Amino acid sequence: MPGIGPLITRNLVSYCGSAQAVLQAPQAKLLKIPGVGPGTVKALHNHSKALQQAEQIVRRAEKDGVQLLYYTRPNYPTRLRPVPDAPVLLYYLGAADLNHPRSLAVVGTRQATDYGREQTEKLIRGVAGYQPLIVSGLAYGIDIIAHRAALQEGLPTIGVMATGLDIIYPAAHRRTAEKMVEQGGLLTEFPFGTQPDKYNFPARNRIIAGLTDGTVVVEAARKGGALITAELAQEYNREVLAVPGRLDQSASEGCNHLIRNQQAVIYTSPADVEQVLNWDGALHHTPPAPVLDPSDFSPEEFRLVGILQAHKERQIDELSWEAQLPINQVSTLLLGLEFRGVVRALPGKKFALM
Repeated sequence: MPGIGPLITRNLVSYCGSAQAVLQAPQAKLLKIPGVGPGTVKALHNHSKALQQAEQIVRRAEKDGVQLLYYTRPNYPTRLRPVPDAPVLLYYLGAADLNHPRSLAVVGTRQATDYGREQTEKLIRGVAGYQPLIVSGLAYGIDIIAHRAALQEGLPTIGVMATGLDIIYPAAHRRTAEKMVEQGGLLTEFPFGTQPDKYNFPARNRIIAGLTDGTVVVEAARKGGALITAELAQEYNREVLAVPGRLDQSASEGCNHLIRNQQAVIYTSPADVEQVLNWDGALHHTPPAPVLDPSDFSPEEFRLVGILQAHKERQIDELSWEAQLPINQVSTLLLGLEFRGVVRALPGKKFALM
């Protein structure tokens, strides 16, 4: 629907309780929701055409074996849930687990040098023992090198696309994409038929950054998609590593810039990834979560407690989205849990278990 993006969608569903309730809500109620104006209300009330288009997409997805991952459903990638601008709907074709225990993005320039190719392949070989999910953008250069190296090592690999799943771009990577569907998968937020518009590429980078625990930038110019991905990963509190390069090599300017400005950890070997992401378990061991009795809570309370158990802390709007409860109800439930000593309030409207 025109003018209704991920943030407005989350607000609407959070306040109304479900997508169906949004479409049935009266105008007066909708206008009280932050970010919703007369234009949005008009689009919501004239929804018949949008529902017809949605029905066509559902039928096409069923026919092609494509999974529709909606942000309120259990199969939506867990790492993407707290990302404020993450897509509310993803199209996924493949068999890899998007909630893989270890997930790493490998990105870089489309004009990769022999040095970049060598470092990418060494990186993938070096971390293969941990069997991580390798994520990249299916583009020329470092991206496709990373995907192919992952396939070679028997690792699951996800290509995040800037097109619909029915349009492989660039077309030269079709055979690799077909192998990835068997050993990993293809993921996009764009519906069937979407062409590779230039504005789609920066948008898909936030999925690459949000879907992984860390990002390694192998080679990058001072401007480009790889640096955008690194910046987004930082915003999402994910780890960023950069491979240093020669000072006179333009393909390494971006990586050297990230390292110089302390925006990335310097990468010297695969062991750096293991240590920074704590794959070797050397930093700390997470104690087992306490066992909670569901009978001590209402179903809605237990839903909130379960989310806080799975994550260190959550903002109230994140709890509302993940629990699929109106934000005013979440506020009331949290207050009650706080009085009972189950949760504690933190700065920034965040909450955590005691």
